[in-house]
Amino acid sequence: MTDGYGNRHHPVEIRLKRDEKVLEIDFNDGRNFRLPAELLRVESPSAEVQGHGGDSKTIVAGRRHVGIIGVEPVGTYALRIRFDDMHDTGLYTWDWLYELGANQETIWQAYLDALAARGLSRDP
Repeated sequence: MTDGYGNRHHPVEIRLKRDEKVLEIDFNDGRNFRLPAELLRVESPSAEVQGHGGDSKTIVAGRRHVGIIGVEPVGTYALRIRFDDMHDTGLYTWDWLYELGANQETIWQAYLDALAARGLSRDP
């Protein structure tokens, strides 16, 4: 079943662990994910990162030490995440967060490969 915003997955608990720079999410299907702030930041659903369609995704470098300063619900379908580098655009829908968690290894490796291909680093 999906809601009006297309989310198939819904969280039952969300925990921000600021000191660990991690967002933990338990979903209603029993899966739970531990999402590092760096992954969430570099895969932000914002137009600044994802572009405006096509192959215009921006590879965000230098975010190894980024932290999360806050999360706030947006309606019943998403979170807004505020990072300590002042990035706070893009709405992280439940399905987007689920996708990041379920495919974290593949997404992370693709990010590392993209950095290497461009001669960029995770370090600031």
